Amino acid sequence: MTLNIHEMEDEEQWEDVKGRRKGLKGVGVDGVSNGVFDKEPDFSDPEDFVDDVTDEELVGDILRKEPKEADGYESVIVVDNIPVVGEDRLEKLDAVLTKIFGKFGPIESKNFPREKGGTKTKGYLFIEYKRAEDALEAVRKGDGYRLDKSHTFRVNLFNDIEKYENFEMTEKSVQMQPYKDPGNLQYFLEDEDCFDQFSVIYEGGDKTTIYLNNPNEPSLVEERKRWTETYTRWSPQGTYLATFHQKGIALWGGKEFKQIQRFAHQGVHLIDFSPCERYLVTFSPMQAGRTSDEPTAIIIWDIFTGAKKRAFHADMSGEEDRQWPIFKWSNDGKFFARKSSGVLSVYETPSCGLLDKKSIKVDGIREFSWSPAENKLAYWLPEQNEIPARVTILGFPSRQELRVKNLFNVADIRLHWHKQGQFLCVKVDRYNKTKKANISNFEIFHIKEKQVPVDIVELKEQVTAFAWEPNGSKFCCLHGDSRLSASFYAVKSGKVELLETQERKSASHIFWSPAGQFVLLAGLRSSSQLEFIDTADMTIMNTSEHLMVSDIEWDPTGRFVISVVSWWAHKIDNAYWMWSFQGRLLRKINVDRICQLLWRPRPPSMLTEEQIRKVKKDHKKYARQFEAKDRVLQSRVSKEILEKRRELMEEFLAYRRLNVERYQEQTPYRRELRNGVNTDEVDSHTEDWDDICVEILVDEVETVVD
Repeated sequence: MTLNIHEMEDEEQWEDVKGRRKGLKGVGVDGVSNGVFDKEPDFSDPEDFVDDVTDEELVGDILRKEPKEADGYESVIVVDNIPVVGEDRLEKLDAVLTKIFGKFGPIESKNFPREKGGTKTKGYLFIEYKRAEDALEAVRKGDGYRLDKSHTFRVNLFNDIEKYENFEMTEKSVQMQPYKDPGNLQYFLEDEDCFDQFSVIYEGGDKTTIYLNNPNEPSLVEERKRWTETYTRWSPQGTYLATFHQKGIALWGGKEFKQIQRFAHQGVHLIDFSPCERYLVTFSPMQAGRTSDEPTAIIIWDIFTGAKKRAFHADMSGEEDRQWPIFKWSNDGKFFARKSSGVLSVYETPSCGLLDKKSIKVDGIREFSWSPAENKLAYWLPEQNEIPARVTILGFPSRQELRVKNLFNVADIRLHWHKQGQFLCVKVDRYNKTKKANISNFEIFHIKEKQVPVDIVELKEQVTAFAWEPNGSKFCCLHGDSRLSASFYAVKSGKVELLETQERKSASHIFWSPAGQFVLLAGLRSSSQLEFIDTADMTIMNTSEHLMVSDIEWDPTGRFVISVVSWWAHKIDNAYWMWSFQGRLLRKINVDRICQLLWRPRPPSMLTEEQIRKVKKDHKKYARQFEAKDRVLQSRVSKEILEKRRELMEEFLAYRRLNVERYQEQTPYRRELRNGVNTDEVDSHTEDWDDICVEILVDEVETVVD
């Protein structure tokens, strides 16, 4: 016998069935006795029972699977601000939009709403994808796509319409914000003696101080506690000082270092300025792993207005987004670029949209770098499927290929631009015949010459460090296995010449003076040796040592260089030493747990090349004036030192007189405590002295007499 509850008409029928079940007393539904239904349990709740268990707690997993009203539309997007066209141009527009949005996934259908009469479109369309994931990708990457000057797409999910319908509009009276004058942000350039500033973070990061590098000793400009939570960063031209905080970045400037701008970005760890100081890029690793529709990992800001220009996702699983800076700027800040898997994306400012609305397809791109002087970009590709490695130089915004060079048997490549953009050095690492070690050579591209000729410099050893002379045509490299050698080259008359090779160097890094000619070879965190070299005649001016040195910082003018033992690298002997460009030690300053020291940069000189040549030509005339000023300054410094010593001596004598007077006043009290005995004099009461003889064994000699 089978009972179907759903076929019963009312509740009384179910009560009859229960009665029959109770009457069976151990007889099964099929009439067979099984001893189970001796007494049916009562499952009803007590009268005073309160049901405090919610449906979400009881069957939450089932409720979450409940169909929603919007189901079926999660794969539909709305593309707004498309061109309004008639029937004659609709087919062409459809093809363009299909090409743009078809790359995000297979399209199921499209719909162009039309105006009354069906002659023209309304300026938006609906696109249905086969998968909801493709629709999300289209929203993430298609929103903000610039079709032309008049049409920038706004892309949203169809399901978001309900969110926008429930949006509450509130009227607010817009008030004009008064202009806040930040003051002279370049005041530090007006210093008559051209003394430079530098920032120091010490006491384990608790204090940050700005100093002025005076000849006698650095003078305090500004000091604040907990000014930054991690470290600081100067803008490229020294206008702003950036400090890091949990909630974002703050920029400071002016004579009193007032807050100029702040940017709210939770968990920022890294920043990068555009060379023109107009834009700031912030990166938050804690936002990188989030899969929200709105990107929050990388944000580009307008420094002047504080507005967010554009945001990007960061894929930390790939190699591309684990290298900083992720975005690299052109020399004038008009373009910035980023490499992804198989593509090079170049964006233009101020729109921050893709240049020509498309990326450059470059399969296997490994590295790229902008010229420091022109809008030219170099990148390289590794060897693939018997296709040689390739270095390519592009010009922007035309994307024209200026030079292409194929390279064979390549293990790795590094790109090094000359500061004036005259040369590009491509350091090529190759395996030797046994493929157990690398050997290096240089491919020098002459960018300014017609058809960009290339010179090759072959080395039979591995190169560990390379650096161009900032102002000049020389470069230096460290090469070798255990005991390194330093080789100096110069580009003269279109050819690369070896100037000198100095062997047995204990250096790991090369630091050129910003003014050129002078170079410092340093062994950071290894040998701690510092070697100052004048490349004009290849003489070693001085060799010294700063134990456990971790950082080297040249001042912007190339007159001074500082070696630092950072608390972040070593927990003892934290200090900074200041040297002249010739290697003469000027001062040693111990600083409690110094973490970071940075010179304040200067903007490029406004003098033309002709004016600079004239200054160099009249150097002797200017030298006399500055030598006389230096003598006066040195005399003033000596007077300041003597005056300071005199003040310290007077302070000590006054303190001594005060204590002598206090000692004399306390004489009666001392005699009273000592039963009237005067113990102030050394030879008083000699009759009470006791003589004690102490014998000390100084030496013992044993002599054997035959």
